[in-house]
Amino acid sequence: MDALSVSSDAPARDHGLFRSLLKRCVGLDPLVTAVVHPCDPVSLAGAVDAADKGLIIPILVGPEPKIRAAAQEAGLDISPYTLVATPHSHAAAAKAVALVRCGDAAMLMKGSLHTDELMHEVVSSETGLRTARRISHAFLVDVVHYPRPLLITDAAINVFPSLDDKRDIVQNAIDLAHVLGIVNPRVAILSAIETVTPKLPSTIDAAALCKMADRGQITGGLVDGPLAFDNAVSPEAAREKGVVSDVAGLADILVVPDLEAGNMLVKQLTFLAGADAAGVVLGARSPIVLTSRADSPEARVAACAIGLLMVHNRAPAVAA
Repeated sequence: MDALSVSSDAPARDHGLFRSLLKRCVGLDPLVTAVVHPCDPVSLAGAVDAADKGLIIPILVGPEPKIRAAAQEAGLDISPYTLVATPHSHAAAAKAVALVRCGDAAMLMKGSLHTDELMHEVVSSETGLRTARRISHAFLVDVVHYPRPLLITDAAINVFPSLDDKRDIVQNAIDLAHVLGIVNPRVAILSAIETVTPKLPSTIDAAALCKMADRGQITGGLVDGPLAFDNAVSPEAAREKGVVSDVAGLADILVVPDLEAGNMLVKQLTFLAGADAAGVVLGARSPIVLTSRADSPEARVAACAIGLLMVHNRAPAVAA
């Protein structure tokens, strides 16, 4: 099976990459998924849509009256699904994490609660889903006229990541790229410029991450930085600036300096450049689908597809 691909001349909102994701999932068993506090029509519809496409088997966790009211408002039949009643969103997050921890569910999906409330339970040292790896987030972005899938990390979890955090953020993204069929992903460590200077700490971190990759502390991808956004994604910009690199202009993964930069970058691509973005949390015991009320139905389903591929991990060995 080939790696994911996207046409460089695809029109805006073509969803070609997301359709490719769904094709990769054909024949895979759906994941039992704890859907946390799906108490509005949008989040509940996303879970039902993913179930209809054979990606998940939802367990709806939250206040039963609110879930049923949301189903009625959206015209959804939730009778086929297990409903685990909890008194409020905090209890829903705790119960859903417990379902994954004990093996009754294989994935989490965020509903209509705040990300911080869900992640508080996920990162608990006593009852959460932490591993030895730093938990991070990545968006798979289908950008109009960019000729390949693009992963952007971390735009949702780590606010001001340390160098050690960034090492795990990079490795998590590389591992996800492998699941998506990109065997040797090109990783661009972003900053405002492509030269190293103590005036911009992100350039120091970028240089250190590159050396970590040289020494085997990061594996499975080509890492270069600091790179400015233009010469990370544009071969012409890289040539004009004299940046000689196997990554420049060809990035598969963009690693941002901090959450603010990543969040703005993803939203700019989505709202101004017609991109699609589907996000998932990495580095935990299970995939965690983070959704936003602004997400398209296609993005919600695509995020579930990514989680399904992560669990089954049947990526083919093909060149990037």
